[in-house]
Amino acid sequence: MSEQRVTLTDEGSGKSVELPVISGTEGEPTLSIKAVPSTLGYFTYDPGFTATASCTSTITFIDGEKGILRYRGYPIEQLAGKSTFLEVAYLLLFGELPTTDEFDGFQSDITHHTMVHEKLNTFISGFHYDAHPMAMMAGVVGSLAAFYHDKMDMSDPEHRVQAAKRMIAKMPTIAAACYRHHMGRPVAYPNNELTYTENFLDMMFSVPAEKYIVDPVAAKAIDLLYILHADHEQNASTSTVRLVGSTGANPYACVSAGISALWGPAHGGANEKVLIMLDEIGDLSRVGKYIDKAKDKDDPFRLMGFGHRVYKNYDPRASIIRKAAHEVLENLGTSDPMMDLAMELERIALEDEYFVSKKLYPNVDFYSGIIYKALGIPVSMFTVMFAIARTVGWVSQWLEQEQTPTPIGRPRQVYAGPTEREYVPIESR
Repeated sequence: MSEQRVTLTDEGSGKSVELPVISGTEGEPTLSIKAVPSTLGYFTYDPGFTATASCTSTITFIDGEKGILRYRGYPIEQLAGKSTFLEVAYLLLFGELPTTDEFDGFQSDITHHTMVHEKLNTFISGFHYDAHPMAMMAGVVGSLAAFYHDKMDMSDPEHRVQAAKRMIAKMPTIAAACYRHHMGRPVAYPNNELTYTENFLDMMFSVPAEKYIVDPVAAKAIDLLYILHADHEQNASTSTVRLVGSTGANPYACVSAGISALWGPAHGGANEKVLIMLDEIGDLSRVGKYIDKAKDKDDPFRLMGFGHRVYKNYDPRASIIRKAAHEVLENLGTSDPMMDLAMELERIALEDEYFVSKKLYPNVDFYSGIIYKALGIPVSMFTVMFAIARTVGWVSQWLEQEQTPTPIGRPRQVYAGPTEREYVPIESR
């Protein structure tokens, strides 16, 4: 906390309060408003908490105006081009890039925690065959607490780290099992000889009748997408994990809550909406028509995958994933009409004054759905893929919060209901 202070004066009462300025290593300075209610008698009003810092964190930095995203200080462009998802996971969890020995130990821990209790597979089999995978994920991850409740001391840092590793390891196994239940296929067990992403693809698509060979192009693309989605500061699902964690709830309940928040179409379902939009447009000859519809304020149509709540510039992840989308389609030897539509939409949006003036640039969701589609990932699993990656961010944020005493989250409200009134017996109403 800096020595700088801002004085807030209530013109009605004449009372004043000095608000300390909290400055991080980067980003906007923030006012500490704790003294406002007790001194001036006011609470602050901030729907959606869009102007409120809920915590101090050392994990992820975003500058939406400049299009910057960094994990622990490392630009996302460097990590996406040089690192692997598990190395990024280690960085987010522990704050530094691992040495060779540290990484080997971490990778071994994750690999040997990928198995789940057989009763979890029984649990999954109890869901209706057409249950949405995200519904299953929220339930199954929450149920992990029933399997490990007697093996975790929340006050023990080693136990917390163990729980975090266990979650990262088991998420792909649970996700693949949910998918296979949905498809009516038998569960595929983890293979410790495979990498993290190879293992996931094997558990998703292998069949007992024949050997499945993981496409290295697919594994590399999934690994990249996981890096790009690993963390994104205090978004809705991460804030949910922290809020639930502030109650002292176990980490499995916290992540289950995060999954439920991510499932919301305004949060994790955007890449699915992009494919639906492209399917609606259907043909390059119709792009102009839909661009006009997007500009018409009276038309309900909206371009999905453009603009971002935080980024007021080009989403730095979008340029990385755009290149990856081209590489995937080229290496798979396939062309995708949706990719052609996406390229034309992007070209127009980046040149058209309407979109430029409103800074409606393509975001990470614009391309991720196209990559998943090319790799054979069904639309119902798109948000699950997001959840697998974001689990690393969730548990990293949870660990960080657990390291320092944190008051239970308790937002205030502006009450706008009836004032006090007398109860009237039912026969007199």
